[in-house]
Amino acid sequence: MKKSILFTTLLISAGIAIADTDGSNLVYKAGHPSLKQWLLPSKVPHPAENKPTKARVALGKMLFFDPRLSGDGNMSCATCHNPSLGWSDGLPTAKGVKSMVLDRASPTLVNTAYNSVQMWDGRKSSLEDQAMGPMEATVEMNMNTARLFQWLNGNAEYRALFAKAYPGEAIDEKTLSKAIATYERVIVSRNSPFDRWVKGDAKAMTAQQVNGFKLFTGKARCSVCHSAPNFTDNGFHNLGLPSYGKPEPDMGRFAQKPIKRMRGAFKTPTVREAARTAPYFHDGSAATLMDVVEHYNKGGVVKTDLSPDIQPLNLTQQEKEDLVAFMQTLNSPFLRVSLPELPKD
Repeated sequence: MKKSILFTTLLISAGIAIADTDGSNLVYKAGHPSLKQWLLPSKVPHPAENKPTKARVALGKMLFFDPRLSGDGNMSCATCHNPSLGWSDGLPTAKGVKSMVLDRASPTLVNTAYNSVQMWDGRKSSLEDQAMGPMEATVEMNMNTARLFQWLNGNAEYRALFAKAYPGEAIDEKTLSKAIATYERVIVSRNSPFDRWVKGDAKAMTAQQVNGFKLFTGKARCSVCHSAPNFTDNGFHNLGLPSYGKPEPDMGRFAQKPIKRMRGAFKTPTVREAARTAPYFHDGSAATLMDVVEHYNKGGVVKTDLSPDIQPLNLTQQEKEDLVAFMQTLNSPFLRVSLPELPKD
């Protein structure tokens, strides 16, 4: 057994508390009350005016997988948010209309219901607010929305589905957005080996993985940004990525909130399901989780406008491997999704 793992095992067995980077005291022992902050709420948050129902989820699922919501009739929400690829697309950066390569990666939809802001630059405040964005974007789905709603209102099957899901409401941007958002709220990960360990299953994680969590909340400083319970602070940070050194870099959050500390800053993604959502960062520049750890271990590459939270970590090779091993415990059982039968034209 490696020395670092053995040391951690002794600490866990003794129930010794270790201060994490958020200033709280954690006891790295399965089921200890200090760990409960890392459990996601059992009820998924939703707006009062869009309470989830079976009819709304069913309608939202059809819309999510229907390519006819795009201008060319060949792209759906699921094109960039594929369930088989961690609800992303497996590409460094997304492809839009006519296979145009876009500047930013497709973020995973896992646990987006728990986010307080949406999109890499935070320009959308809710799932309802962001639902129409890709359809309206000329470089993405490039849909003529007037034509879209003319078609939806003229389709007998969709009319019946909307009437069942949102009785008395028009088929328009509001109800379409509410339906898609309702479906996206069922994309939840909160039953991972880590969650089971927090709840008391001592066999759910190995000693190496527990040591990785200790590093995650301590020396490696990951939890400064990837905080409890959804492993994100919903904040924005410049990580010092090589792409920020280009002549005209993507300014990220700065375009929405033009203050100096937001220059080149992007939203902190969840680490839940990270083992399924490679490549990483908003520019897709890290191919593996180890590449991500190596970047942070260096303290970033481009130092201009670098977030003060990004600092050299001086991790050993064993510590880097332990961190990766821990992040691999954040996958819940694979959510199998059957494709819906779509309404006929």
